[in-house]
Amino acid sequence: MELAVILKSLRRNKIGAVVIAVQIAVTLAILCNALFIIQQRLAASHRPSGVDEANIFRIKNQWVGDPKDLPARLRTDLDALRGLGGVVDAYATNSVPLSNGGDGEGLGRDPDRVEQTQLTAMYYGDEHALSTLGVKLIAGRNFQSDELVERDSYNQHLPPSAVIITRALAEKLFPHESPIGKPVYISFDKHAVPVVGVIDLLQVPWSSASGWGSRFFYNSILVPYRWSVPYSNYVLRTKPGQLAAVMKTAPKALIDLNRNRVIVSVEPLSVSRVESYKDDHGLAVILGTVCVALLLVTGFGIVGLTSYWVAQRRRQIGIRRALGASRQAIVRYFQMENLLIAASGTALGIALAIAANLWMVSSFEMQRLNPLYAFVGALAVLGLGQLAVLWPALRAASIPPALATRGV
Repeated sequence: MELAVILKSLRRNKIGAVVIAVQIAVTLAILCNALFIIQQRLAASHRPSGVDEANIFRIKNQWVGDPKDLPARLRTDLDALRGLGGVVDAYATNSVPLSNGGDGEGLGRDPDRVEQTQLTAMYYGDEHALSTLGVKLIAGRNFQSDELVERDSYNQHLPPSAVIITRALAEKLFPHESPIGKPVYISFDKHAVPVVGVIDLLQVPWSSASGWGSRFFYNSILVPYRWSVPYSNYVLRTKPGQLAAVMKTAPKALIDLNRNRVIVSVEPLSVSRVESYKDDHGLAVILGTVCVALLLVTGFGIVGLTSYWVAQRRRQIGIRRALGASRQAIVRYFQMENLLIAASGTALGIALAIAANLWMVSSFEMQRLNPLYAFVGALAVLGLGQLAVLWPALRAASIPPALATRGV
């Protein structure tokens, strides 16, 4: 009986009910997708890089002028760095994980089949790279000294003599078989390069690689290049507890060797991680603020509409009270009325949330919305509706029957 009365009342006030239902639907659609994006971004910022971040730092070295003996200078620098107390190992490279810069290349088993090529990050390194990074070799071997090639620019076309790939790439390119000794082709070059080793985990340098989805993050390869250029990254791994001390002594040792250089920066990978993901954290804060603002606006909208309805129905409420309706019955009436409006808005909101997510999946290669977020979001807006309507409902229940029936 009470449900029929509520539905009849809503038909008489359908514009306000529709406005609140649509507001709830839009809030729910945005809330579900925003929370899902926040979770994805925060999870990405905690993704393991595969290297010993706590004990690794890099020195950005810039030579003055255009020296012709760069290979010799490089070897001298690295010998000095490896000889420092507290240093486990060191090498020179074009890029490191969490640096947001590097060389991207295609890697495939057939240079003529583009659809089977995997986008990868190419790290340059010598036989000291694995030891410096602290990555785990799970199959094959490390680079050998006779496989190393001097490379002095990105444009220099020097096919590598070998390649080490990650487990993720091995599973994509060589499912159900060992990749060791098998040929691969880099960027559709016709020169076959043998896979000599497989490492467990190594993240690409770009943290904002979401455009390619999570499938790309561990598509990394190492090639045996000595990075002999005027600017390079010296990567050092220290013994536990020695990072701060070595970060002070290493730049000084380099300056003492040759002063015709600029030490651009000295940065531990732990700091690189914070810098690399600061945009993701910033986006999470912005989306979280938007969610809170939407919930507040929706809540105040429900409070305002219900207060307006209470003011319009003072006489009706007084009559019900005079006929014996309890305060709890009046509160229950308004809560049931709000629940019907919120439920219809929630159903529409779930449909909008799924539609918006499908659009983002097709447009930005994002992941599909977890149904749990729609369920939690629906509970949140339904709970918000019940909480927002409580104060106007209590005001309605407190109207004196005699005062209301006089129309005051």
